[in-house]
This record gives sequence, C-alpha cells and structure tokens, in this order.
Amino acid sequence: MHAYRTAGVWRDEGPLADLRKWSVQTPDATAVIAYRAGTGLRRLTYREFSGHVERFAGALKELGVGPGQVVVMQLPNWWQVSALFLACARVGAVVAPLMMTIGPRELERVLSRLDASVCVTVDSMGGVSYEDEVAAMAPRLPKLRHRVVMAQGGVGEGAVDFGRHFEQTPWEERHTLLAQGDTEDPDRVAVVLFTSGTSGEPKGVLHTFNTIYAGASAVVQEEELGPHDRFFTTQALTHIFGMMYNIVIPLLAGGATVLCDAWDPKNTLDILTESETTVLAGAPPFITELTAAARARTGPVPPLHMVLSGATTVPGPLVAAVPQTWGVPLRTLWGMTEVPGHTWTRRDDPPLWGCHSDGRPGAGLEIDFRSETGVPPTAEQPARLFVRGAGVCLATFGRDGGRLRVTAGADGGWYDTGDLAIPDGRGGMRVLGRTADRIGGSFMIPINDVESVLLAHPDVHDVALVGYLDEAGNELACAVVVPGICAPTLAGLRASLTAQGMTQWYQPSRLELVTALPRNIIGKVRKDILRSQLRDGRLENRLSQ
Repeated sequence: MHAYRTAGVWRDEGPLADLRKWSVQTPDATAVIAYRAGTGLRRLTYREFSGHVERFAGALKELGVGPGQVVVMQLPNWWQVSALFLACARVGAVVAPLMMTIGPRELERVLSRLDASVCVTVDSMGGVSYEDEVAAMAPRLPKLRHRVVMAQGGVGEGAVDFGRHFEQTPWEERHTLLAQGDTEDPDRVAVVLFTSGTSGEPKGVLHTFNTIYAGASAVVQEEELGPHDRFFTTQALTHIFGMMYNIVIPLLAGGATVLCDAWDPKNTLDILTESETTVLAGAPPFITELTAAARARTGPVPPLHMVLSGATTVPGPLVAAVPQTWGVPLRTLWGMTEVPGHTWTRRDDPPLWGCHSDGRPGAGLEIDFRSETGVPPTAEQPARLFVRGAGVCLATFGRDGGRLRVTAGADGGWYDTGDLAIPDGRGGMRVLGRTADRIGGSFMIPINDVESVLLAHPDVHDVALVGYLDEAGNELACAVVVPGICAPTLAGLRASLTAQGMTQWYQPSRLELVTALPRNIIGKVRKDILRSQLRDGRLENRLSQ
C-alpha cells in the first residue's frame, strides 16, 4: 500500500493528529454544536472537546480497555459519540457503532461475534429500555466485562454510570494521553460497521483510519472545506454517512459539527439557521422534507454552500428543487458501508447533473463496469459495478457465518459492490439498481430511472418499483405507490410515462397503493420486504383502489 501513501491518499497519522492540530492552532474555535431534545444546546470549543476526548480515554483505560479490544456503542446523535469515537482511537481500541434501531436479538449477535468487552448505551428512549435489554443478555456474553449506561437518573446494578465515570471524573490527571509525541497506527483495524443485510446476511465491515481518511480527504481537498464550514447531516452518527460527514470530515477540515438527536424538518431548519450550517448532507427522503419546509417558510432560508444526497434513488424533482431553494446544485453521491471513498457530482458538472449521474470517484478510488454480455453497458443491460482503491474497506465478514474476505486479496483488489450501473459520460457513473433488486429477464428495467420519473407525477408522493411474476412466470414491474393528493391509476401512470417517451416494457404493469413504504434508518426502501409481501399476497398498509 506504499503507492497510496506516495499518492497522498493515505497518511502516517490518524484523526488524533487532526484533533491535536486544531486544539493547538484554534483552541477557542467551535468544534461541536449539539442540540438535544429536552435539554437544549451545548457548544464545545476544540479545547473543550479535546479535553473530553482525553478524559473519556482515561475512563476507558480505567475499565481495562486497551489495544485491539472492542467497544460497542449504541447511542443517539449526542456529542459524546464523537468524543467516545476518538477516545477509542486514543487507547487503541476498536469501536463498533450501532444505530438505535438495531434490536436486542441483533445486538447480542454483534456483541458475541466481536467478543466485545464494553457496550455503551442509553437507559431508555422511545419506549425501549436499552439498559434492561443489555442486562438480560449479559449472562450469555462472558467476554462482556462492562455495561456502560447514559442515564438521566441512576443506573441498574452492575452497570457503569457514563456521566459519573466518563464525564465527571478527571481521569486525565492520572492518564496523560495527549502527549505531543504520541503516535497512532492508521493502518490497524479501528472501526467495525455492520450492513443492514437487506439482501442477505448482515456483514461486518472492517475499516482502518486510512480507508476512512481516503474518502474524507478527497471531499475536503476538492471542495476546499475548512474551519469556516459547519456540517450537518440527517443521518445517525453511528452510520457510515453520519460518521463521515459529522465526525471525520469536520475534524479533518477544522470546522464544526452540528448535531441534533430528534428529526423534525421545521426544527431542523431553525437549527441550520441558528448554527450557520454551510454543508448539509443526508438521504433523499430527509433532504426532500427539509427542502419542502424551507420552501414553505416565509422568511429567508440558511445560505448553504453545499448540499449532498445519495445512498438511494435521488428523485429528479429534488435535484431541481435544491437549487431553487438553497441556491446551490444538489450534489448526488454514491457510497456504501464498505466504500467510504465515494463518488459525487462536482461544481463543474452541468446544471441538474444529479438527474443523470451519481458522480465521479475521488482520489484513490477506481470504478469498473463489468458486463455479463461483453457489450458496453446500457440502461437495459447495465453492468456490475466494481470498485478498487484506498477508500475501500480492509475486509468484510459474515456477522453470523463468519466468512472473512480481505478486499485486497482477490481479483486484483476489485470489490463487487452488488450495484448495477452505467457510465455517465463524464468519468463517473449512474447506479440503476441493486443486483438483488433487478427486474426483468434478458433485459433489465432501469428501476431508479423509472422511479425518478414516477416521483415527478403529481399523484405520486413516494414509490418503489418491485418485481413480481405473472402467470406465465415472466418477471414484471409492480409500482408500490404512496399517493399524493389524488390516488393514481395504473392506466394514468402508464399514459404519463408514455407521453414522456418511456419504453413500454419499462413501465409498471401492476399498481399497489399503500400508506407508507418500509424504509431503513438511512431512507432505503426495504424492497426485500415488499417482494416477500407481494409474493405472499399480504402487502401491509394497502389502500383500497
């Protein structure tokens, strides 16, 4: 991997070096602006934030956490997540962030698979008692030495009170961990993330700080992000998207991260204004709601410098609405848990390019299109998307099966993303769907394109195109639609698509109306659920037609 260092996409230090840099150069600059429902606003300077990281690191050492040990954290978007993330780096531990939506069954599997020594969670939230759930599974987890709980009041027997142990005890007086000569290994496994497993067994994804840095530095350098920027993402800090745009990229740029633990478009709009946010990133459903709230506002909207969205189909109407609302183009992007070194559209791309592209790769990432037919990929016959480079994870493993795959160990380092894509004509690509979600036989229906056109229809609020088999065994497309003001008809939708010149066999031959689509935490539609429900004739939330 010497070539990656020579090219500057890997380095000999990690995020602790960034923290030291800004805590020395701009100690009084804002590092964190955290809005927490019910408790108000908390601002931390780089000096204060650095102090918390050092204290948290001392707290981990007091719990016996050292190099290579795993700390699992299942926490909301609170500032302590960022500090704990860096504290784990300080003591050489591996951090495994999990989203709050992960249930106890899956949490126990993760804790067991990783032999985690510490689990950090909250006492309760949203009617779920996370503390009790972890306490119940603890006897079955002999390697789990400490249950750490963030609680409003006291904690249960055997648990460590996060506030008392991590925040209130000055461990930094006993453990000097920020010495200028401290070194860190950016090539060790530092972070384990888990995929949702919507199309198979959930995977554990192993990252070093260099595989993460490769993705973050490309954006910071090319977009000239710096201390003047303030970053807000709609995603969870414990997801790769939130981790990149609300921890790693702000720290690398020396800017401020803006956090909010409760999603409400109108309140979030106020937060963007008050915090003077400059960079907004999030999944399309959230950016759509936020843009609608901004357009409904009578007063001025926050003067954003950059808006990014991706991870699932980006509707054409959203690509058009963002510049009308925020005065900047929507930067569409593609990335995945395994590949934080993502693609994104650039400032020099044509207007509304996000309707046609998911962007070009940053430095240190290559893309390749592999067609089964050997002919150039088209919308009807897209190619499998492969990626290679410094911004690809070190390895993956099955959460349950345990099969380990080192990404650089086969096929010349090329990683099969499972996506189907075509070149965009400008060195980038357009993702048309997942291999697992493809619809069609010899020719595939370009799902993302059809969905994007349908979303522009006034009677379609939300839509997912899902495959189903007709009586002859042919796979056709069913449009599962959340209606707008009026309920659409299949004939009406097809007539609209035909009027826009869409190929007949692309068009849905079945329509189902529902009150809502099943989505995961980052906004991706759970098409595996819809396919199963259509097959079994038990579609949930169905509306009468």
